[in-house]
Amino acid sequence: MPVLFGALLAPTLTDALLNWKRLLLSLTAMVLLQAAFNILNDVSDFNRGLDREPKPVSGAVVRRLLTPRQALRGAAVLFALGILLGLYLARESTWWLLPVGVSGVVLGLFYTPGGAFALKYLGLGDLAVFTAFGLLGSLGAWMVQSGSAAWPPVIFAIPQSLLVAAILHANNWRDMQTDIQGSIRTPALFMGDRGSSIYLHLLVISPFILVPSFVFIPGWCFPRISALPATCLLTLAALPAALRLLTHARRRHSAAGSEVFQALDGATARLNLIFGLLLNTGLFVHLLIRD
Repeated sequence: MPVLFGALLAPTLTDALLNWKRLLLSLTAMVLLQAAFNILNDVSDFNRGLDREPKPVSGAVVRRLLTPRQALRGAAVLFALGILLGLYLARESTWWLLPVGVSGVVLGLFYTPGGAFALKYLGLGDLAVFTAFGLLGSLGAWMVQSGSAAWPPVIFAIPQSLLVAAILHANNWRDMQTDIQGSIRTPALFMGDRGSSIYLHLLVISPFILVPSFVFIPGWCFPRISALPATCLLTLAALPAALRLLTHARRRHSAAGSEVFQALDGATARLNLIFGLLLNTGLFVHLLIRD
């Protein structure tokens, strides 16, 4: 979703024309890289004795559909393909895309390499995914379309990036007990159960405050700064889904709520998808109306 957002934001705020070929290749590259990093994370946790029992959104390694070695081979293939696409896009747009791509790759590789200094084990996992799969994804897609770097795709991508971080936090909150046993330090462990609930509320509700702010505040207070188009207020249609998600989180200690809590990360991912589709639809509708 952040990649699609950055690609659509470029023609919205600049004179760039939307290049559909580059957009599709950007989306493909991000999917390949994110899939590779997710596989590495699954293998690392499995090898450390974590995530051995299948949960509603467990991957193939945990379900014994693939061995760790097979999964690593698959990750290597996906990783190589993603990098090749990134190099091609840099050649077609701007070589300044490389520092953005390399930064994202480094964050992904050091998220959970299996050692004690992995970002995930130092409580920096949320920040890593917020940056790599949120802000940098949007900025990179903007650069592929416009040929230059800018701040709007970073600032305006914060709402979507918060929801990306919320997916990971929901997972870490659920897995607090196993993470303690595996000596993994996540923000969920630092904050405890109640703090994790408050943190999830902030991650989920903030995007619905930030998007309207990015639509109205620049025009009112900073006329020279571009604003998000009003059509992006379509994201408010996802608010009921967000409130239902938070209601399920608050009922985690009840008999019925406990089962739903086990799939909270999957529910947060669905919210992220709904919000992202509405946000990007808003940009696309604006482009159609403007043209």
